[in-house]
Amino acid sequence: MPKVGSSRISKNDSLLYERQAALCKALAHPSRIRLLDLLGKGERACGDLQKLLGISKANLSQHVSQLRHTGMIVTRRQGKQMYCSLAMPEVKEACQVIRNVLKLQLRNTNRLLA
Repeated sequence: MPKVGSSRISKNDSLLYERQAALCKALAHPSRIRLLDLLGKGERACGDLQKLLGISKANLSQHVSQLRHTGMIVTRRQGKQMYCSLAMPEVKEACQVIRNVLKLQLRNTNRLLA
């Protein structure tokens, strides 16, 4: 166990930091954030997501793949149709927290400029 004030971190903490960085990287694209927002309202067919996001099938596939890799979304196939949904409700909550922080920053910036 590290001493108080020690900069050493455990292997578990190190792994968590790496996974957190990967998750943040996956969130670093507006289309993926919008995709998560849409899925926060419920499961959606990939064709519907493609239309709502205004992106190509290949582009959607890349975004879905990255979000699946980080464990934020899951997919299921029904016949020829692929469906996406959030892997856990905490993903929606995390996105809402980040959005609320950004809204607060924007309000504070606007107040300073007024």
